[in-house]
Amino acid sequence: MDSRLPPLAPAHRSLPEYVRHWAETTPDRRAFTFVDHPAPRSRGVHRTLTWRRLDLRVRALAARLAEEAEPGTRVALLCPQGTEYVTAFLATLASGLVAVPLYPPGLPGHGDRLAGVLDDASPAVILTTSHILDEVRDFCAGRAVRIVAVDQVPDAAADLRAVTPDDDAIAYLQYTSGSTRSPAGVEISHGNVVANARQALAAYGLDERPATCVGWLPLYHDMGLVLSVAAPVVRGMVSVLMDPVAFLHEPVRWLRLLAAHPRALSAAPNFAYDYCASTVTDAQKRDLRLDGVAALLNGSEPVRPATVDRFHAAFAAQGLAPDAHCPSYGLAEATVFVSAARPGEPLRRFALDRDALTAGKALPAQDGAPRALTLVGCGTPAGQRVRIADPVSRVRLSEGEVGEIWVQGPNVGRGYRNREEQTQHVFGAVFADDTDGAGHWLRTGDLGTFLDGQLIVTGRLKDLIVVDGRNHYPQDVEASVQDADPAVRRDRLAAFEVPGDAGERVVVVAEHVRSISLAEIDVPGLVRAVRATVSVRHGLRLADVVLVPPGTVPRTSSGKVARALTRRRYLEGAYTPEPTA
Repeated sequence: MDSRLPPLAPAHRSLPEYVRHWAETTPDRRAFTFVDHPAPRSRGVHRTLTWRRLDLRVRALAARLAEEAEPGTRVALLCPQGTEYVTAFLATLASGLVAVPLYPPGLPGHGDRLAGVLDDASPAVILTTSHILDEVRDFCAGRAVRIVAVDQVPDAAADLRAVTPDDDAIAYLQYTSGSTRSPAGVEISHGNVVANARQALAAYGLDERPATCVGWLPLYHDMGLVLSVAAPVVRGMVSVLMDPVAFLHEPVRWLRLLAAHPRALSAAPNFAYDYCASTVTDAQKRDLRLDGVAALLNGSEPVRPATVDRFHAAFAAQGLAPDAHCPSYGLAEATVFVSAARPGEPLRRFALDRDALTAGKALPAQDGAPRALTLVGCGTPAGQRVRIADPVSRVRLSEGEVGEIWVQGPNVGRGYRNREEQTQHVFGAVFADDTDGAGHWLRTGDLGTFLDGQLIVTGRLKDLIVVDGRNHYPQDVEASVQDADPAVRRDRLAAFEVPGDAGERVVVVAEHVRSISLAEIDVPGLVRAVRATVSVRHGLRLADVVLVPPGTVPRTSSGKVARALTRRRYLEGAYTPEPTA
């Protein structure tokens, strides 16, 4: 591997312009490598594109797209994870069209969502690969759309005249995960994605020292797209990709890729670190050296301090630095990255009084006290402005006061496709006390505060459980539930409120672990333990605790628990409660 870092590229307006720059200045350097795992015990088959080859493929496919559609037309990407996906995304941007990063029809449990997004986006062209071409044709039967297999387009059209888009022109639609609402397409401009890539590079020190981005996050996910495609393209770094399914089947594959690349940087949601700590065997650890890992980003889900501790305890003997973990915060409406802890800094923990937090105040508590809740700091804003606002009065709040997180910066998207009213509400927020014309802010829908300069994310506004005038964060209730009994599957449960005759009732639907059958579990005993733990920690009485088989609790396409959908299914009677004591 070439460990030298190429010189900084001149500022360009779009990602395809950066691709062309690196193809001209460092043509034979490795750009993207996809590591395929075709068999259960496979150690990986590497397929690599140099910057010269990537540029050739991008220009050839862009020329084909220019024949198929007019500028500004939407192009849906239904490619499997791999270099074809990267090529399809960049070629769509290079042709002046609008990419819609999606996934193949075979993704289990997400066919209805895919159909809904295609209905909303109305693409004229769909890009896929020859391997799943028939599957895509069957899924799209009846749609007025042209389907192109990326790997069947020849290299002949390399003389495509470059398109130089305006900064504000739409580059792609990033559909939200739909964890609290139906998916909506965020319009991300060329300027947005380049700005956010630069913000991420600066935050993680990648603009100064050589590194390799290693990722298994799906490329239709905002964090996977920016960290594994946009940031490497802007900086000219190597990006190593693997399939999310390959990680889920054998998580040590991800760790092996981290070990194989000096100064590796990667990102994953919280559950992935728990999964590695509990699944990777001692025999697999013997081959690992993780002392070269530069940074591990933890985002997309609430960052649990106990998970960080378990992960580092599991791999300390492999040389993993304790300060490699970087909690981060972001959302699709801001392209992705908003705030991040910096590599090399110790994890910032804040023990807060749980009762005060329910009243909207982040007050310190003694660590380990029964009513203490430990939260992790998500660092400082990455090249953008972040403020805390009262979501109702729109008044700015002070440090330690919990409110809605508002964001302003060049990475904030243009709005939602065909949703003017929602766009105005979410992207057009103004502080009630704004007297200096500070402009519009993005309402994130997330709750948090600042402590010692660190952004603390406390929960999701729409997921908030309100009982007797007190606020409870569902992820904290869920953490207590999974701590109450080892038979509860970690991060595969949902807490929510439902209407009752005497006010709001709190319900938990939780999966049991895969290692034991339902018949082996003392369900009444588990329910008693869960109710007791939640009562002591939160002062809440659970009206119902439902234990369901693994895979029952729905998740969004980005892997988050879909609480709103779980609640709806519960109210529809989809979950049969187990007998309780």
